Amino acid sequence: MSTPGITSLALLTPGNFADDDPYTGLEETLRLFEYGERLGFDGAWIRQRHLEHGVGSAAVFLAAAGQRTERIELGTAVIPIGYESPFRLAEDLALADVLSRGRLQIGFSTGMPHAELLGDLVYDGDWRGFDLSYGRIARLLDNLRGDYLGDQDTVIHSPGNRQRPRLQPHNPGLARRVWYGGGSLRSARWAAENGLSLLSGNIVTGEGTDDFATAQLNLLAEYRRALSPADADHPARVALGRVIVPLDSADPAGRARYRAYAATRHARTLAPQGPKRTLFAPDLVGTAEQILERLAADPVLAEVSELRLELPYEFRREEYEQILHDVRHLIAPELGWRPSAPTAREVLR
Repeated sequence: MSTPGITSLALLTPGNFADDDPYTGLEETLRLFEYGERLGFDGAWIRQRHLEHGVGSAAVFLAAAGQRTERIELGTAVIPIGYESPFRLAEDLALADVLSRGRLQIGFSTGMPHAELLGDLVYDGDWRGFDLSYGRIARLLDNLRGDYLGDQDTVIHSPGNRQRPRLQPHNPGLARRVWYGGGSLRSARWAAENGLSLLSGNIVTGEGTDDFATAQLNLLAEYRRALSPADADHPARVALGRVIVPLDSADPAGRARYRAYAATRHARTLAPQGPKRTLFAPDLVGTAEQILERLAADPVLAEVSELRLELPYEFRREEYEQILHDVRHLIAPELGWRPSAPTAREVLR
């Protein structure tokens, strides 16, 4: 068995809030990003969720997070492209990236969760015939690259300004920081062929196997096989997501809550689910010693250098902070990870 060597550690949070008090939950999520930065995490990622108690616009949230942090990478995992305008979303992301001084990492997926409820609210006309898949992401990438619109003589005028039109703010580096959340061999291949980095979490499609680890190893192998020759300045990245919940510094009530949460999700890990044969990895709940034993036996972890800590849904900020603290101090260093140097502002806190 290979020895894991994690060089980048990130957190991923759902951004929970109460139905009657969204501000408090969103503010606590921003504080969680600040806390992760103080601990030395390399990245903080937010899920984008529609019709739920979570962040409906990752671009808006990360624009705020960029003003509350200085160093940590700010990611989206993932934006379902089916609901988005490839041009307007590119504008929002480019603006948020400039405000964060180039720290955004953008993750996408295809599809439209809750499509039967939301499709007619987003689109005029029959959206079922639109390209809501890979082609839509490709269009967004073209917009991020900032090609001029029209021919070389096409200009636009505004008071005191005359310029050739393209997406503004023009920030071509963002197009090299785009990820795809891939769960199938086809999606991994497409991401590689288009130069996107790969997010792979605790859900994959069972293609030719009922074993989660085997399916995920096959997915990583397919992604790496399809990659073009590496760009030395901007190599593609692979990040592995796992739900990790250490009990070490939790109080008795917290320990019971963590175990109960994992128990409600265990049945889905026993066999492929649904017509797509979706496979789920078990949540890692236990002491740091127990979790490290399971991670050492995880053949997929040995194949990556970036680990994304996927936080459970509907927990409180204090519980999230306890999880981050224990992972940072008791688990991640044993995997080879070292915390990033704090910024000047963090030292003063």
